[in-house]
Amino acid sequence: MEFCPGGDLHTLRQRQRGKHFTEQAVKFYVAEVLLALEYLHMLGIIYRDLKPENVLVREDGHIMLSDFDLSLRCSVNPTIIKTASSESESSRGNSNEVDCVQPTCIEPSCIQPSCVAPTTCFGPRLFSSKSKKERKQKQDIGNQVTPLPELIVEPTEARSMSFVGTHEYLAPEIIKGEGHGSAVDWWTFGIFLYELLFGKTPFKGSGNRATLFNVVGQPLRFPESPVVSFSARDLIRGLLVKEPQHRLAYKRGATEIKQHPFFEGVNWALIRCATPPEIPKPVELEPVNGPAASTSNKFGPGQKGSHNYLEFDFF
Repeated sequence: MEFCPGGDLHTLRQRQRGKHFTEQAVKFYVAEVLLALEYLHMLGIIYRDLKPENVLVREDGHIMLSDFDLSLRCSVNPTIIKTASSESESSRGNSNEVDCVQPTCIEPSCIQPSCVAPTTCFGPRLFSSKSKKERKQKQDIGNQVTPLPELIVEPTEARSMSFVGTHEYLAPEIIKGEGHGSAVDWWTFGIFLYELLFGKTPFKGSGNRATLFNVVGQPLRFPESPVVSFSARDLIRGLLVKEPQHRLAYKRGATEIKQHPFFEGVNWALIRCATPPEIPKPVELEPVNGPAASTSNKFGPGQKGSHNYLEFDFF
Protein backbone atom coordinates (compact mmCIF):
# COMPACT_ATOMS: atom_id res chain seq x y z
CA MET A 1 0.00 0.00 0.00
CA GLU A 2 1.08 3.61 -0.42
CA PHE A 3 2.99 5.48 2.24
CA CYS A 4 0.84 7.69 4.50
CA PRO A 5 3.12 10.39 5.98
CA GLY A 6 0.43 11.62 8.37
CA GLY A 7 0.54 8.44 10.42
CA ASP A 8 -2.68 7.21 12.03
CA LEU A 9 -5.51 9.12 13.70
CA HIS A 10 -4.58 7.79 17.14
CA THR A 11 -1.13 9.39 16.92
CA LEU A 12 -2.60 12.54 15.43
CA ARG A 13 -5.17 12.76 18.23
CA GLN A 14 -2.44 12.48 20.85
CA ARG A 15 -0.82 15.61 19.40
CA GLN A 16 -3.99 17.70 19.70
CA ARG A 17 -4.65 20.06 22.59
CA GLY A 18 -6.48 18.07 25.23
CA LYS A 19 -5.80 14.94 23.15
CA HIS A 20 -9.05 15.31 21.25
CA PHE A 21 -10.08 16.90 17.95
CA THR A 22 -12.35 19.86 17.45
CA GLU A 23 -15.89 18.99 16.46
CA GLN A 24 -15.39 20.41 12.97
CA ALA A 25 -12.32 18.22 12.44
CA VAL A 26 -14.18 15.19 13.78
CA LYS A 27 -17.00 15.79 11.34
CA PHE A 28 -14.53 15.68 8.45
CA TYR A 29 -12.77 12.49 9.53
CA VAL A 30 -15.88 10.51 10.48
CA ALA A 31 -17.63 11.58 7.26
CA GLU A 32 -14.81 10.09 5.19
CA VAL A 33 -14.78 6.95 7.35
CA LEU A 34 -18.54 6.66 6.89
CA LEU A 35 -18.15 6.69 3.11
CA ALA A 36 -15.41 4.05 3.38
CA LEU A 37 -17.66 1.78 5.47
CA GLU A 38 -20.54 2.32 3.05
CA TYR A 39 -18.31 1.26 0.16
CA LEU A 40 -17.11 -1.83 2.04
CA HIS A 41 -20.68 -2.84 2.87
CA MET A 42 -21.62 -2.40 -0.77
CA LEU A 43 -18.88 -4.93 -1.59
CA GLY A 44 -20.23 -7.30 1.06
CA ILE A 45 -17.39 -6.66 3.51
CA ILE A 46 -18.02 -6.04 7.22
CA TYR A 47 -14.91 -4.29 8.56
CA ARG A 48 -15.16 -5.21 12.30
CA ASP A 49 -11.95 -3.45 13.36
CA LEU A 50 -12.57 0.29 13.11
CA LYS A 51 -10.37 2.28 15.50
CA PRO A 52 -8.13 5.37 15.18
CA GLU A 53 -5.02 3.19 14.85
CA ASN A 54 -6.40 1.71 11.62
CA VAL A 55 -7.26 5.05 10.00
CA LEU A 56 -4.25 6.44 8.15
CA VAL A 57 -3.71 10.05 7.07
CA ARG A 58 -2.46 10.46 3.51
CA GLU A 59 -0.11 13.19 2.30
CA ASP A 60 -3.08 15.34 1.22
CA GLY A 61 -4.69 15.13 4.69
CA HIS A 62 -7.50 12.78 3.65
CA ILE A 63 -7.82 9.38 5.28
CA MET A 64 -7.88 5.72 4.29
CA LEU A 65 -8.65 2.49 6.14
CA SER A 66 -6.08 -0.24 6.72
CA ASP A 67 -5.80 -3.65 8.40
CA PHE A 68 -8.55 -5.88 7.02
CA ASP A 69 -7.52 -9.14 8.68
CA LEU A 70 -10.68 -9.24 10.84
CA SER A 71 -13.07 -8.39 8.02
CA LEU A 72 -15.99 -10.65 7.17
CA ARG A 73 -16.96 -11.32 3.58
CA CYS A 74 -20.67 -11.84 2.95
CA SER A 75 -23.30 -11.43 0.26
CA VAL A 76 -25.16 -8.18 -0.28
CA ASN A 77 -27.84 -6.94 -2.66
CA PRO A 78 -27.53 -3.16 -3.20
CA THR A 79 -31.01 -1.73 -3.68
CA ILE A 80 -32.40 1.64 -4.73
CA ILE A 81 -35.45 2.83 -2.85
CA LYS A 82 -37.41 5.22 -5.02
CA THR A 83 -39.44 8.01 -3.45
CA ALA A 84 -42.61 9.49 -4.86
CA SER A 85 -42.68 12.98 -6.34
CA SER A 86 -43.79 15.77 -4.09
CA GLU A 87 -46.54 16.30 -6.66
CA SER A 88 -48.60 13.60 -4.96
CA GLU A 89 -48.11 15.45 -1.67
CA SER A 90 -49.62 18.68 -3.01
CA SER A 91 -52.54 16.89 -4.64
CA ARG A 92 -53.96 16.13 -1.23
CA GLY A 93 -54.58 19.85 -0.69
CA ASN A 94 -53.39 22.28 1.94
CA SER A 95 -54.54 22.22 5.53
CA ASN A 96 -53.65 23.91 8.77
CA GLU A 97 -52.64 20.62 10.36
CA VAL A 98 -49.05 19.42 10.49
CA ASP A 99 -48.37 16.99 7.67
CA CYS A 100 -45.69 14.57 8.93
CA VAL A 101 -45.38 11.38 6.91
CA GLN A 102 -43.09 8.79 8.46
CA PRO A 103 -41.03 6.49 6.20
CA THR A 104 -43.36 3.70 5.12
CA CYS A 105 -40.95 1.78 2.95
CA ILE A 106 -37.53 1.05 4.37
CA GLU A 107 -37.20 -2.61 3.50
CA PRO A 108 -34.45 -3.29 0.93
CA SER A 109 -36.88 -5.38 -1.10
CA CYS A 110 -39.19 -2.44 -1.72
CA ILE A 111 -38.23 -0.65 -4.93
CA GLN A 112 -41.61 0.40 -6.29
CA PRO A 113 -42.02 4.07 -7.27
CA SER A 114 -45.13 4.28 -5.12
CA CYS A 115 -43.11 3.95 -1.91
CA VAL A 116 -43.24 7.21 0.02
CA ALA A 117 -40.37 7.87 2.41
CA PRO A 118 -39.93 11.62 3.03
CA THR A 119 -37.41 12.47 5.70
CA THR A 120 -38.78 15.82 6.90
CA CYS A 121 -41.97 17.15 8.44
CA PHE A 122 -43.74 20.19 7.06
CA GLY A 123 -45.97 22.32 9.24
CA PRO A 124 -47.84 25.63 8.79
CA ARG A 125 -46.14 28.94 9.43
CA LEU A 126 -48.08 30.69 12.16
CA PHE A 127 -46.70 34.12 11.36
CA SER A 128 -45.75 35.12 7.84
CA SER A 129 -45.56 38.44 6.06
CA LYS A 130 -45.57 36.87 2.59
CA SER A 131 -48.66 37.11 0.42
CA LYS A 132 -50.59 34.10 -0.80
CA LYS A 133 -49.23 34.67 -4.30
CA GLU A 134 -45.60 34.56 -3.12
CA ARG A 135 -46.23 31.43 -1.07
CA LYS A 136 -47.92 29.76 -4.03
CA GLN A 137 -44.97 30.59 -6.33
CA LYS A 138 -42.52 29.11 -3.82
CA GLN A 139 -44.68 26.00 -3.45
CA ASP A 140 -44.86 25.55 -7.24
CA ILE A 141 -41.05 25.70 -7.46
CA GLY A 142 -40.74 23.14 -4.66
CA ASN A 143 -43.16 20.80 -6.40
CA GLN A 144 -40.91 20.69 -9.45
CA VAL A 145 -38.11 19.02 -7.45
CA THR A 146 -38.32 15.24 -7.38
CA PRO A 147 -36.80 13.57 -4.31
CA LEU A 148 -33.66 11.61 -5.11
CA PRO A 149 -33.73 7.81 -4.71
CA GLU A 150 -31.82 6.26 -1.81
CA LEU A 151 -29.16 3.59 -2.26
CA ILE A 152 -29.30 0.89 0.40
CA VAL A 153 -26.14 -1.25 0.52
CA GLU A 154 -26.44 -2.79 3.97
CA PRO A 155 -25.72 -6.58 4.16
CA THR A 156 -28.47 -7.16 6.71
CA GLU A 157 -28.51 -10.94 6.25
CA ALA A 158 -24.87 -11.45 7.31
CA ARG A 159 -24.26 -13.50 10.46
CA SER A 160 -21.08 -14.54 12.24
CA MET A 161 -20.29 -16.16 15.60
CA SER A 162 -16.62 -15.09 15.69
CA PHE A 163 -15.23 -13.26 18.72
CA VAL A 164 -13.06 -10.66 17.00
CA GLY A 165 -12.19 -7.03 17.50
CA THR A 166 -10.58 -4.67 20.00
CA HIS A 167 -11.96 -4.87 23.55
CA GLU A 168 -12.93 -1.20 23.87
CA TYR A 169 -14.65 -1.33 20.48
CA LEU A 170 -16.44 -4.68 20.72
CA ALA A 171 -20.20 -4.57 20.19
CA PRO A 172 -22.40 -6.15 22.92
CA GLU A 173 -23.70 -8.85 20.58
CA ILE A 174 -20.14 -10.05 19.92
CA ILE A 175 -19.35 -10.22 23.64
CA LYS A 176 -22.56 -12.14 24.43
CA GLY A 177 -21.92 -14.57 21.58
CA GLU A 178 -25.36 -14.08 20.08
CA GLY A 179 -24.10 -13.81 16.52
CA HIS A 180 -23.56 -10.51 14.77
CA GLY A 181 -23.95 -8.82 11.41
CA SER A 182 -23.14 -5.52 9.78
CA ALA A 183 -24.54 -3.54 12.75
CA VAL A 184 -21.25 -4.10 14.60
CA ASP A 185 -19.60 -1.62 12.23
CA TRP A 186 -22.09 1.05 13.29
CA TRP A 187 -21.41 0.34 16.96
CA THR A 188 -17.66 0.73 16.39
CA PHE A 189 -18.39 3.86 14.34
CA GLY A 190 -20.11 5.31 17.42
CA ILE A 191 -17.15 4.41 19.68
CA PHE A 192 -14.80 5.90 17.07
CA LEU A 193 -16.79 9.16 17.01
CA TYR A 194 -16.84 9.28 20.82
CA GLU A 195 -13.06 8.80 21.09
CA LEU A 196 -12.24 11.51 18.56
CA LEU A 197 -14.50 13.98 20.38
CA PHE A 198 -13.60 13.20 23.99
CA GLY A 199 -10.14 11.63 23.76
CA LYS A 200 -11.22 8.32 25.30
CA THR A 201 -13.63 5.46 24.74
CA PRO A 202 -16.90 5.36 26.74
CA PHE A 203 -16.71 1.89 28.31
CA LYS A 204 -13.02 1.44 29.14
CA GLY A 205 -12.46 -0.34 32.45
CA SER A 206 -9.46 -1.18 34.61
CA GLY A 207 -8.79 -4.26 32.48
CA ASN A 208 -10.13 -6.17 29.51
CA ARG A 209 -12.64 -8.10 31.63
CA ALA A 210 -13.97 -4.92 33.22
CA THR A 211 -14.20 -3.26 29.81
CA LEU A 212 -16.32 -6.10 28.40
CA PHE A 213 -18.57 -5.95 31.47
CA ASN A 214 -19.05 -2.20 31.00
CA VAL A 215 -19.91 -2.58 27.31
CA VAL A 216 -22.69 -5.05 28.11
CA GLY A 217 -23.98 -3.70 31.42
CA GLN A 218 -23.13 -0.02 31.85
CA PRO A 219 -25.17 2.85 30.33
CA LEU A 220 -23.61 5.40 28.02
CA ARG A 221 -22.33 8.53 29.77
CA PHE A 222 -20.77 11.73 28.46
CA PRO A 223 -18.04 13.68 30.27
CA GLU A 224 -18.67 17.30 31.21
CA SER A 225 -15.62 18.40 29.24
CA PRO A 226 -15.10 19.02 26.41
CA VAL A 227 -18.50 20.44 25.51
CA VAL A 228 -19.89 19.06 22.25
CA SER A 229 -23.08 19.83 20.35
CA PHE A 230 -26.41 18.15 21.01
CA SER A 231 -26.42 16.68 17.49
CA ALA A 232 -23.06 14.96 18.11
CA ARG A 233 -24.27 13.40 21.36
CA ASP A 234 -27.56 12.42 19.73
CA LEU A 235 -25.73 10.63 16.91
CA ILE A 236 -23.55 8.75 19.40
CA ARG A 237 -26.64 7.71 21.39
CA GLY A 238 -28.27 6.37 18.24
CA LEU A 239 -25.18 4.36 17.29
CA LEU A 240 -24.38 3.00 20.76
CA VAL A 241 -27.68 1.21 21.31
CA LYS A 242 -26.92 -2.17 22.84
CA GLU A 243 -29.67 -4.02 20.95
CA PRO A 244 -28.50 -4.13 17.31
CA GLN A 245 -32.03 -4.27 15.88
CA HIS A 246 -32.72 -0.85 17.46
CA ARG A 247 -29.38 0.67 16.49
CA LEU A 248 -29.15 3.55 14.05
CA ALA A 249 -28.40 2.34 10.50
CA TYR A 250 -29.38 -1.25 11.33
CA LYS A 251 -31.36 -1.62 8.07
CA ARG A 252 -30.64 1.42 5.92
CA GLY A 253 -26.93 1.63 6.71
CA ALA A 254 -24.89 4.74 5.93
CA THR A 255 -27.85 6.35 4.15
CA GLU A 256 -29.58 6.81 7.49
CA ILE A 257 -26.49 8.23 9.21
CA LYS A 258 -25.86 10.75 6.42
CA GLN A 259 -29.27 12.28 7.08
CA HIS A 260 -28.47 12.98 10.74
CA PRO A 261 -28.25 16.69 11.71
CA PHE A 262 -24.64 16.22 12.82
CA PHE A 263 -23.61 16.03 9.15
CA GLU A 264 -25.58 19.08 8.09
CA GLY A 265 -23.63 21.00 5.46
CA VAL A 266 -21.47 18.06 4.37
CA ASN A 267 -21.24 17.76 0.59
CA TRP A 268 -20.95 14.00 0.28
CA ALA A 269 -20.27 14.02 -3.45
CA LEU A 270 -17.34 16.44 -3.18
CA ILE A 271 -15.89 15.53 0.21
CA ARG A 272 -12.56 14.53 -1.35
CA CYS A 273 -12.28 18.12 -2.59
CA ALA A 274 -12.78 19.58 0.90
CA THR A 275 -9.81 21.01 2.79
CA PRO A 276 -8.69 18.57 5.55
CA PRO A 277 -8.26 19.85 9.12
CA GLU A 278 -4.53 19.14 9.01
CA ILE A 279 -2.13 18.40 6.16
CA PRO A 280 1.02 16.43 7.08
CA LYS A 281 4.36 18.14 6.64
CA PRO A 282 6.44 16.80 3.75
CA VAL A 283 8.82 14.05 4.78
CA GLU A 284 12.41 15.25 4.48
CA LEU A 285 14.91 12.60 3.40
CA GLU A 286 18.66 13.09 3.60
CA PRO A 287 20.38 13.04 0.20
CA VAL A 288 22.03 9.71 -0.52
CA ASN A 289 24.78 11.20 -2.71
CA GLY A 290 25.71 14.04 -0.36
CA PRO A 291 28.64 14.36 2.02
CA ALA A 292 26.84 12.37 4.72
CA ALA A 293 26.65 9.36 2.44
CA SER A 294 30.28 9.53 1.34
CA THR A 295 31.84 9.93 4.78
CA SER A 296 32.61 6.44 5.98
CA ASN A 297 33.35 7.34 9.61
CA LYS A 298 29.72 8.48 10.16
CA PHE A 299 28.28 4.98 9.82
CA GLY A 300 27.45 3.20 13.04
CA PRO A 301 28.10 -0.44 13.91
CA GLY A 302 26.46 -2.88 11.54
CA GLN A 303 25.92 -0.22 8.84
CA LYS A 304 27.70 -0.33 5.52
CA GLY A 305 27.96 2.51 3.03
CA SER A 306 27.95 2.41 -0.76
CA HIS A 307 28.05 4.95 -3.52
CA ASN A 308 24.33 5.70 -3.72
CA TYR A 309 22.46 3.96 -0.90
CA LEU A 310 22.76 2.71 2.66
CA GLU A 311 22.54 -0.85 3.82
CA PHE A 312 21.46 -1.81 7.34
CA ASP A 313 22.08 -5.24 8.81
CA PHE A 314 19.39 -6.34 11.26
CA PHE A 315 20.01 -9.24 13.65
